[in-house]
Amino acid sequence: MSGLIKAQTYSIVIKGGQVIDPKNNINGPMDIAVKDGKIALVAKNIDAKEGVQVVNAAGMYVTPGLIDIHVHVFQGTNLDQQYMNGPSSITPDGFTFRVGVTTVVDAGCAGWRTFPEFKKQTIDKSQTRVLAFLNIVGEGMRGGPFEQNQKDMEPKITADFAKKNSADIVGIKLAHYNGRDWTPVKLAEEAAALANIPFMVDLGGATPALSLDTLFMQIFRPGDIFTHCFGQLGASRESLVDIPTGKVRPFVWDAQKKGIIFDVGYGGISFAYSQAIPAIKSGFYPNAISTDLHIGSMNGAMKDMLTTMSKFLAMGMDLQSVIKASTWSPAQIIKREELGTLSVGSEADIAILSMRNGKFGLFDYTGYKIETDKKLECEMTVRAGRIVYDLNGIATPIFVTRRRNSN
Repeated sequence: MSGLIKAQTYSIVIKGGQVIDPKNNINGPMDIAVKDGKIALVAKNIDAKEGVQVVNAAGMYVTPGLIDIHVHVFQGTNLDQQYMNGPSSITPDGFTFRVGVTTVVDAGCAGWRTFPEFKKQTIDKSQTRVLAFLNIVGEGMRGGPFEQNQKDMEPKITADFAKKNSADIVGIKLAHYNGRDWTPVKLAEEAAALANIPFMVDLGGATPALSLDTLFMQIFRPGDIFTHCFGQLGASRESLVDIPTGKVRPFVWDAQKKGIIFDVGYGGISFAYSQAIPAIKSGFYPNAISTDLHIGSMNGAMKDMLTTMSKFLAMGMDLQSVIKASTWSPAQIIKREELGTLSVGSEADIAILSMRNGKFGLFDYTGYKIETDKKLECEMTVRAGRIVYDLNGIATPIFVTRRRNSN
């Protein structure tokens, strides 16, 4: 057997799928070969005999591994700490590979003071690639008054820490800020500018609401990220779509042209069809599709990355655009352009998806439901050249690997 393996060129050959690789403008039938954890070849009719494992992807879509740039994965047992080392976050590996996600970006659970523990217990121990937005609050998303504490928002310390940990940290986050004082937003923006990385903001709410026009056109730099972009939360947070007219506000179009990034960040109550449907119908597409994955959202209307992507298909986005907003565009947003692609030489992170036909009800937190006959489903996930999820045994032969201490 060892002689046979040595004679074969590739560790995996994926045959017969429709490859969608937005970076390289590929959307058609191609085969993919993997060797030494990298994409070795993308071509038509690669000889199956050259692969130690052969994957039959006929009738399926082969895409770069999905990138979810808004999750909460600093899971812990401190019951009074919410998302920072607390019970509201989740451990990534159990919820990523089964939906084709190979990279996640934690959205501000840790600040500079709590990041070392996050790296030790989550980033370094996960098979999923875990990157992070560093919270401007030194304690991170501990909840309650901790997230409103301006004395714990130190731009220089935060920026210096981000630069020293640039392998893991891709941006700065302001989360759940409640109030009408722009100071916390400006402090977080200052840290991001000092570190030369993007800034993601989640405005928690204020009465009356802070002006998004001011945020986008006077404070944000091109490349900064407005998450929960299709949220509709009443008077406390301004929405992108003007509710009386049902039209995207003019300054929102200007902001996207300026280079402001609009991220879905679906969450528990931060996505409403009343915002997303008119936006999509008018041609306003999000730059990134993401889940805001945590204990609440995954058991509510959001479910997972593929359900969220399926909702955008049902609203009228084409598949190529949905895949781009879940792979190559997020990679560009976080300045990790080695990700989100099937380019030869890149790390072999691959999702193989099927389009399941049936009758599906895709609802939001308000109870509004879209019925559709198509929904994306993950057949296989490859992470760094290794099959980490195979739903229906489409690999031949099947190698079942077990993690240490498994029974």
